[in-house]
Amino acid sequence: MQQVLGFMSGTSLDGIDMAILRTDGQTIDSFGPSGEAPLPDDVRTLVLEAIVAGRSWARGTPEPEVFTEAARAIAEAHALAAAGFLSRHGMGFADLDLIGFHGQTVLHEPPTASAVGRTRQLGDAALLASLTGVRTAYDFRSIDVAAGGQGAPLVPVYHAALARRSALNGPVAILNIGGVANVTFVGEGGDLLAFDTGPGNGPLDQWVESHGLGRYDAGGALSQSGRVHEAILAQMMSHGFFTQTGPKSLDRYDFTAKPVEGLSPEDGAATLAAFVAQSVAHGLGQAPQPPRALMVCGGGRHNGAILEGLRQRCGVQVVTAEEAGWRGDAVEAEAFAFLAARTVRGLPISFPGTTGVAQLLVGGRVVDP
Repeated sequence: MQQVLGFMSGTSLDGIDMAILRTDGQTIDSFGPSGEAPLPDDVRTLVLEAIVAGRSWARGTPEPEVFTEAARAIAEAHALAAAGFLSRHGMGFADLDLIGFHGQTVLHEPPTASAVGRTRQLGDAALLASLTGVRTAYDFRSIDVAAGGQGAPLVPVYHAALARRSALNGPVAILNIGGVANVTFVGEGGDLLAFDTGPGNGPLDQWVESHGLGRYDAGGALSQSGRVHEAILAQMMSHGFFTQTGPKSLDRYDFTAKPVEGLSPEDGAATLAAFVAQSVAHGLGQAPQPPRALMVCGGGRHNGAILEGLRQRCGVQVVTAEEAGWRGDAVEAEAFAFLAARTVRGLPISFPGTTGVAQLLVGGRVVDP
């Protein structure tokens, strides 16, 4: 067993999640502390610049110069966040065997019939290993994408381990709502099917910020005060993404707040929250077997409108991570600790049913201090 610190900085750009897991990459021995640090404003600004540059980055051309600057800043921010986090829990870097460093996604292009996908997570892993003195596993998605996979979602193998540890008998569905939402179906025999279901918090965050009402809809208060425009929701659900079957993946900006432009802030928020729930309901229709329950993780579970929408639209018992005894804000950070442990042991991290690769695939890279 190794003591692993996992990092996750999601596409919502709201902070750096951290969690310590004691694991061998197959089972979960114990859960260590978890926490979050805000993404510094200057780093967030750099990341946003990198995202803009990445969206206009032509294939076959040198990567945008801002990537290098942002990668360094992201690594430094993670090292600083970890130092404070460990100190608060009476620990230091010497207590760690390994770090799982996801980095910050600035570009994700799923594969098409004519081209492999592209995915880019920024973060200078060598610098992070140097700053912390801890062996670091990173770049978990590139090998999968190069092999024709979606490169996402990668969390399902951890979802399955978490379900086993909690003695949750399949079929069960585990939903993560970040900037994008993704679901993992764990079958009765442990078989995995996973895919992005559609938008998560991303378009709603964009909508709230565009109206000067903060960076996100805290608690879902704005969404709950508005009215869902079902005709606009139906129009959004006609997007071609929903005709595809999984495995499939999205970029954070594949769905935006544009369809609700012209609505009041409250009604736009309510409609975007309903879009999250309706797209999840649509995704559940692809389950090989109807799940016994939908376990909800990620920041979106804090939005009361999204949670209520899931209960109304999905036709299945909805259980929050905390109700299951899980740490809903830490699941993805835990997952990258788990994936780091698998990477150093040469165990597969992506599967035909999760990213669409032809066979089980080992991924990730490792750098020593």
